[in-house]
Amino acid sequence: MKKVFGIAALLLLSPLSGWSSEPDQAALKVQGLEIAQRFVSQLKPTLKSAMQSGGPVHAIDVCSEQAPAIAANLSAQTGWSVKRVSLKARNASTAQPDAWEREQLLAFDRRAAGKQALAPVSAMVEGEFRLMLPQLAGGICLTCHGDTIAPPVQAALDQYYPADVATGYQLGQVRGAISLRWILSE
Repeated sequence: MKKVFGIAALLLLSPLSGWSSEPDQAALKVQGLEIAQRFVSQLKPTLKSAMQSGGPVHAIDVCSEQAPAIAANLSAQTGWSVKRVSLKARNASTAQPDAWEREQLLAFDRRAAGKQALAPVSAMVEGEFRLMLPQLAGGICLTCHGDTIAPPVQAALDQYYPADVATGYQLGQVRGAISLRWILSE
């Protein structure tokens, strides 16, 4: 009985329950941010471990498989669509932004160039709640995404991502974003 009450209470309090005609965008944003944090908290240590155990070439191997797998697992677990996007996509089959994502990435770039603070953005777009969090190029990122890439690293990038354009970044530039979607109506 206690479990049934707990589930019923959860449904009534959920921003996605059918009791309101308007979705609770603030609650959706909180949920999306939590999922994005889960993505980062799984991917970052995986990449760090790969870098420590086998260097950047090994990290490219791990990233090519693990990043999409982590996003797919989170999508399956939560019902949200989770992915990474970029104006300079490393993986053209999974990281190409749609029109709304592209607009947000360009806005992130403008804000970063103007030394303005970057923050997640959210909006209702065509029956979906959309959320994007900018990803900046950190020092370790430049090993594979910077201007100067070591020959073995470049060879691994060429092997895993023959159409790669995700290089040439400077420290602190917007490298891409984590993009989440929640479909409100089918």
